Amino acid sequence: MTEHTYTVPGAVLTEREHVVPLDHANPGGPTITVFSRELAAPDGRDRPYLIFQQGGPGGEATRPTAPPSGWQKRAIADYRVLLIDQRGTGRSTPVGDIPGDTPEAQATYMTYLRADSIVRDAELIRKELGVERWSILGQSFGGFCTMTYLSIAPEGLREAFLTGGLSPIGRSPDEVYGATWKRVIQLNEVHFARYPDDRARIAQIIRRLDDEDEQTGAITRLVEERQGSSVAEVYCFSTSTIVRANHSSRRKRMLTKKPL
Repeated sequence: MTEHTYTVPGAVLTEREHVVPLDHANPGGPTITVFSRELAAPDGRDRPYLIFQQGGPGGEATRPTAPPSGWQKRAIADYRVLLIDQRGTGRSTPVGDIPGDTPEAQATYMTYLRADSIVRDAELIRKELGVERWSILGQSFGGFCTMTYLSIAPEGLREAFLTGGLSPIGRSPDEVYGATWKRVIQLNEVHFARYPDDRARIAQIIRRLDDEDEQTGAITRLVEERQGSSVAEVYCFSTSTIVRANHSSRRKRMLTKKPL
């Protein structure tokens, strides 16, 4: 492990590179590095650790500001925050061109980037730092990592916080998305009750998307399913989500302010 400490306005940063096995089932095999950045208040370098698991997957950990702001400013009042670049992201060993001479070998390599490996990396880091137990905050996909952590290494955790990414237990994806669809419809009706003029605006946007199949910066078509006469399309905006449903002769155009 290499370690470097810096003082910035309002905080002390400690950056580390940890050497971990590529395959935790083969600890004597190839290794990669995982980068972490500890964020602490100047008077809080002995506070308990809170590790942050980023959403994604495939995104590096949040970069701190100087001075700290947002949730990190609040967190360092009680914790040292450990921001880990999950394997393959940020300053950890990059994936780059997926290693492997065959599609099978490349697929095998990608299995080493899953939540179970991310959690085992965190456990090695915890032991390397001499921490008995620490807290975890999981955001979106990081919530799935947190659930995995609670499943395979609960002895390393003193508490867990989730901001989304709570995986369903005993429910199929069809059930989850079916419930989500109903909730989106409800939220759209709430929105249109407050902003009735938006119906015409959304209709105009959808007609343009249909006519031109336009995909630019703020507008990305995420899902398109066509099964006979049933069509479901989802469009994501930077600050809103448009959902259009066409079930046979029944047509709904809806909008919710909640992004995907």
